Amino acid sequence: MADKFEARSAIIGKAGKHDEFESYPIFVNLFDKNDPHKDPDALPKKFLEYKGVHKIIIKDLDINYLLAGKDIVINNLTKIVVEQDGPHVIISGEQK
Repeated sequence: MADKFEARSAIIGKAGKHDEFESYPIFVNLFDKNDPHKDPDALPKKFLEYKGVHKIIIKDLDINYLLAGKDIVINNLTKIVVEQDGPHVIISGEQK
């Protein structure tokens, strides 16, 4: 089942070490502003966690990969849809 949210941006990343199946826990944090990683006071409005993830699939969205933290930032969202399908997390949505 897909979860739908209104958000301006999202940060996606690993939330720990892999398990014996090489799957990871991941997080998707949703924010009301763009580039939340640049603002030390920015707090997520929603924390999402998924376990046993082998692959994150992002469909039809412009993304930024932050090399320093190895996280993905998605800005200019109007809505985001997140769904876990077995070992995959599928992320889609709409951007302005």
